[in-house]
Amino acid sequence: MLYLHIPFCRQACHYCNFHFSTSMKYEKEMIQAMIKEMEYRRDYLEDKKLRSVYFGGGTPSILEDNLLGNIFEAIHRHFEVEDEAEITFEANPEDISQEKIEFWHSLGINRLSIGIQSFDQADLNWMNRIHNIQQSETALNLVDDFGKMEYSMDLIFGSETTTDEIWIENVKRTIRRKPAHISCYALTIEENTPLQHYVNKGQKKESPQEKIRTQFYQARMLLTEAGYDHYEISNYSLPGKNAVHNSSYWKSKSYLGIGPAAHSYNKKSRSWNFANNATYIKSIEENKTAEVSEQLSEQDQYNEFVMTRLRTKWGINKEELITNFERRFSDHFFQEVKTSIKAGFITENESTFALSEKSLIIADTVSSDLFY
Repeated sequence: MLYLHIPFCRQACHYCNFHFSTSMKYEKEMIQAMIKEMEYRRDYLEDKKLRSVYFGGGTPSILEDNLLGNIFEAIHRHFEVEDEAEITFEANPEDISQEKIEFWHSLGINRLSIGIQSFDQADLNWMNRIHNIQQSETALNLVDDFGKMEYSMDLIFGSETTTDEIWIENVKRTIRRKPAHISCYALTIEENTPLQHYVNKGQKKESPQEKIRTQFYQARMLLTEAGYDHYEISNYSLPGKNAVHNSSYWKSKSYLGIGPAAHSYNKKSRSWNFANNATYIKSIEENKTAEVSEQLSEQDQYNEFVMTRLRTKWGINKEELITNFERRFSDHFFQEVKTSIKAGFITENESTFALSEKSLIIADTVSSDLFY
């Protein structure tokens, strides 16, 4: 599994805490560095055969065509991409045109992740999104008419301007499009973001948790009734259309991250690249490492196993827990989980433990109670 972080955006969304720059000044140098990093880290993954390639950011869809083509040439030079691999490309509505869609598809991209966020203009303005509603509709029409790429739509709920009525309409409008995949994210106020600054200054308001809870379950009801599989806290898909890339994270598959701020994981250790464009480029150019790494203790691995598995509909498999960890960890889990079951937060069957419906909205809290 390969992830590529494209650290450029046209403007800053107020809620975003991902690494990016609104300056494209060093676009060419950045792509050259990412290609070089791919070369020297190509042996990081035990299996060079890729089932998933994911372009995230940032905004990958603003890349110049020739530079994107160079990245794909490097991917195929250093890895073997499976014929049926999922190749996902994050794109904003304002960047999508018929010519772009055709070019992206010619490179092998077969799945778009489209940052719609809302079909309400007041929401988009509050978030400082650059696109408008008409651009969203036009982009979706173009992708639907092209018909050769599946797509996922991102929606955000819980902002100050998102009333329950607006949110329900956003979800219904999305359902009418019948995308293969839908991601619904609760707006969170992250540190060092413009949104945190505005909230601290009293210029914007943080929504109450009850509003976020209500809108989470409104989406769940509407989407499951429409035939979508709620397979992870924030993610829904039509039958058989679960995202390969995202599912791999939750199932603890190894992945290699390329680009500034990108993370890598090989089950025993985790590393992350410098979240600074100039530092990253300079380190790669000087043949130096651009990442910081940490070894994961068995306790770290157990805690992460609990957290990621409980986020999914598959939950924690008892046999996998017993087989993969020392007995002290499984004994701890089986003892502590009794309290969560009694409280109605966890359900149990012969082979698995999973979150109950009422605890989906507090998944992190329920998981942390089971940590070692």
